[in-house]
Amino acid sequence: MCRLFGLTSAPLRTHATFWLLDAPDSLSRQSHRDPDGTGLGLFAADGTPRVDKAPIAAYRDRAFAQEARQEESATFVAHVRFASTGSLDVRNTHPFEQDGRLFAHNGVIEGLDRLDEHLGEDRSLVRGDTDSERFFALITRETRRHDGDLTPGLRDAARWIAAHVPLFALNLILITPRELWALRYPDTHDLYVLERPAGGQHGSRHLDHSGSHGRMRVHSAHLAAHPAVVVASERMDDNPHWRPLEPGELLHVGPDLHVTRQVALPDPPAHPLTLDDLHPDAAASQQAA
Repeated sequence: MCRLFGLTSAPLRTHATFWLLDAPDSLSRQSHRDPDGTGLGLFAADGTPRVDKAPIAAYRDRAFAQEARQEESATFVAHVRFASTGSLDVRNTHPFEQDGRLFAHNGVIEGLDRLDEHLGEDRSLVRGDTDSERFFALITRETRRHDGDLTPGLRDAARWIAAHVPLFALNLILITPRELWALRYPDTHDLYVLERPAGGQHGSRHLDHSGSHGRMRVHSAHLAAHPAVVVASERMDDNPHWRPLEPGELLHVGPDLHVTRQVALPDPPAHPLTLDDLHPDAAASQQAA
């Protein structure tokens, strides 16, 4: 299963260190399959998006994924990919950038011919082969129709997918320089949010989050003194305040860390997929480690 991680400390720019593949020995012992790619997205001080990513197609890519990255941004998105569609190269590795926004997705969407037809000329936004980047292109198109308002744009794009093409999951994280959105749909995979006060639950500790099975670790000394909101595919520490998003829940964290939520997709998908319906590679990409 692909791993998603998002963090916002807006308006503060936070120094954070990321290891997208931590503890490689535990990977070989515990993982059902190795990841197919890793990526980290953030924004420079002037709002320019930056993406640092690589497929795990060679030893040099694994070494790249295991290196510590010390970065500064008000918002971050990180992704560990288990490929369901698209070849193992950089253009198919998350996160993706469109209109100055960054996006990562965990799930499977089928019926791509119909989605391409619906996108029309906006298919040109897609540089790779993945279902995820096509979904992002639809979000971008619908957001433009809403004069740049991402919440209804994201909602309408997800509703079209849910109504018209087969899908397994649409979990996502989308960031701008000062805002973050997350969606969990339907109930296939978990997605959690933690509204973390300065210093965490004990009031004096830095952030140090670790995913299971040696995947993804994030450390920030800055967050001993400043609040943040974190979204992740799993609870990444022992803080009791991690909350699972509801199926269909669209979460928005504003530029002042104010959190709003709505059940944007109250109904189940019109054409739900199960693991048995998926191609073996796609099914393997969606199974929990």
